Amino acid sequence: MAEPLKIKVSIAERVYPLTVPPEQEEGLRTASKKIEEMIKRFEQNYAVRDKQDVLAMCALQLATELEQKKIDKSENTQQILSRLKTLDKILEDKLS
Repeated sequence: MAEPLKIKVSIAERVYPLTVPPEQEEGLRTASKKIEEMIKRFEQNYAVRDKQDVLAMCALQLATELEQKKIDKSENTQQILSRLKTLDKILEDKLS
């Protein structure tokens, strides 16, 4: 098992030291860059004075994306199950 890495990520002009498993490093760095890009976009497009407000907007957007993916996945799963049931019925009819 690989040793945990000590890394630093910067979010909203603050540096956060973290100790993470090596397999999580890339994901954390990518996520922090995405948050930084969102912060810049919100600050450019909206009259936001407080970093806490910007961070709340980022959190809301990321949570919404995550929830939407869960909804989409659930809908896809339901469609796949429906198709599988139809195929199962066809197979049962043919094999009977």
